[in-house]
Amino acid sequence: MAIIFHCEHCGKKIEAADSAGGKWGKCPACHNKLYVPASESGEELKLAPVDETDLEREKRLLAETNRLTQDILQEREIPEGAAEPIESAETAGTGFEMSQRELTNYIVKYIRLMADSELYEAERVAGLIAPRKTQALKILDKIALKDIPEPELADISQLVISGSIRSLRDEIS
Repeated sequence: MAIIFHCEHCGKKIEAADSAGGKWGKCPACHNKLYVPASESGEELKLAPVDETDLEREKRLLAETNRLTQDILQEREIPEGAAEPIESAETAGTGFEMSQRELTNYIVKYIRLMADSELYEAERVAGLIAPRKTQALKILDKIALKDIPEPELADISQLVISGSIRSLRDEIS
């Protein structure tokens, strides 16, 4: 006698041999791994109705998790001296002083633009970063070594961030 049940992933009605009861198998329709229930009777096992409150609760919890993750990513301590202007030999006396935070923001903007394939705008931003090469290289090293990326870059893969950092290093060197 066959065990008749529904796939928990796609809902397709499946008939399995009695010997498959209590084991794991693959759905012939969607190929997902599923558990074949042990059944002593030849009756079809019905699907349980979906509880809408569970779905709404799950959606609410996922949204809260996302919000908390973003809050945590944005809670960063500003390094000491971040508001102090950076003045290099290239920019001394030119009025082009920039704080470390501003320079970091330009670097983050460059990486974001590269990830979004806005290459012309990224090149323009690199031109603003280039006169501050020494400080920019230090900031690039810090960004590259961080386990958690800047909040603005959290949705970009680490490979893209690394590639953009290499590209900026090449461009300002």
